[in-house]
Amino acid sequence: MESSRTRRSGTKQKLYEAAVTLIAEQGFSSTTVDEIAERAGVAKGTVYYNFKSKTELFEELLRHGVGLLTASLQAAADETDERGGTKVEALDAMIRAGLGFIDRYPAFTQLYVAELWRTNRAWQSTLLVVRQEAVAVIETVLREGVENGELSQEIDIPLTAAALVGMVLVAALDWQAFQRERTIDDVHSALSLLLHGRVSGRR
Repeated sequence: MESSRTRRSGTKQKLYEAAVTLIAEQGFSSTTVDEIAERAGVAKGTVYYNFKSKTELFEELLRHGVGLLTASLQAAADETDERGGTKVEALDAMIRAGLGFIDRYPAFTQLYVAELWRTNRAWQSTLLVVRQEAVAVIETVLREGVENGELSQEIDIPLTAAALVGMVLVAALDWQAFQRERTIDDVHSALSLLLHGRVSGRR
């Protein structure tokens, strides 16, 4: 039989999906708890049973979504490591994993990027923490690459990690919005060239 914990987890997932879609469509302030409940196919009381408020639901949604992204980046790095790949190969695999995440959760990604620019939200500190968790996975791989001589000692690790995340986010959102005829392989190949420094005509 299905446990109450499993049922509750399934309900939370429905609420996350409903909330992220609605908020991406019409903004946080315009989205009501009633609408979230209706979209999720549950009673309004179910929302308040799982979350104290709409703000708490959104905060947990950010934790949940960025947690999934962080796990996919870490898995890509670990898999590359297990097969004896280089740190650049690990970064390349993480770019692919990031694109895959965005392709699967476009509404969440739009929401996350929009929230990065806001400074007066109740969940700003939560957003900073979860963002750092995702960036830290990339920082670790960069640091290991510098230490083993594969990457230049000159790179600024925190800024480079943030730049890689930004590159994937912006390129993927542009792909989703304006270049849907492209495949994920097309987008990954273009970003891979940037990663490997093969954009310049000089060899």
